[in-house]
Amino acid sequence: MKKPIIQVNNLTAKYGEKVVLSDISVDIYPEEITVILGPSGCGKSTFLKNILRLNQPAEGSVNVFGDNITIMEEDEYEKVLRKIGVLFQNGALLNSIDIFENLSIPLEQHTSLPSELMEKIIRIKLELVNLSHAINLKPSELSGGMRKRAALARAIVLDPEILFCDEPSAGLDPLTSAALDELILNLKNQLKMTVIIVTHELASIHRIADKIIFLDQGKMLFYGTVDEAKNSGIEEIVEFFRVGSF
Repeated sequence: MKKPIIQVNNLTAKYGEKVVLSDISVDIYPEEITVILGPSGCGKSTFLKNILRLNQPAEGSVNVFGDNITIMEEDEYEKVLRKIGVLFQNGALLNSIDIFENLSIPLEQHTSLPSELMEKIIRIKLELVNLSHAINLKPSELSGGMRKRAALARAIVLDPEILFCDEPSAGLDPLTSAALDELILNLKNQLKMTVIIVTHELASIHRIADKIIFLDQGKMLFYGTVDEAKNSGIEEIVEFFRVGSF
């Protein structure tokens, strides 16, 4: 049996005195797509930020690749980050530079590769997301779906073992959203990545989720497959899938 690639143990997260997440424990396994879902304000993005150590948990721990990142020194955690890619909700591309330069940034910051090899890697990653033609365009010259794909190419430019995606389909029409889901699925299979996605889009959840983590009012109500969730008998989850979204 595979060992977990991420282990969350008794995680409690706070903003000031307000408890946002309470005593969450879950194991996330390699080469699976795990979707974090639940109603608005349930703590989905906070959960993601705590796993990434963008926020420090008030209690509990997060183990990534077998090591407790919550107590790591910064230079140790930098090495972990090199094996992690993040697709932010708004893409977070720099509008003042072209796509090639946007993808160059992580390679320049975290490697000492020669420029010729960097260019080859960038071209390969853009080809993977069907954006070879956009290499010299600026983000403002791309459609919303193309910007998401460019941001995805940047997120995988260092060949991460884990990819985090925060609301990847936000602002996209249904056809573009479906194409992005298909792309994420293909990349997971080709690159053998573990993918953790925050979303409330039911169509996406059905298309891509191997497992789901359902949060409600700061607590984890369920972890398992979509079919198991639908048949769980847990009122909040059954209602979520029945209504469509909160």
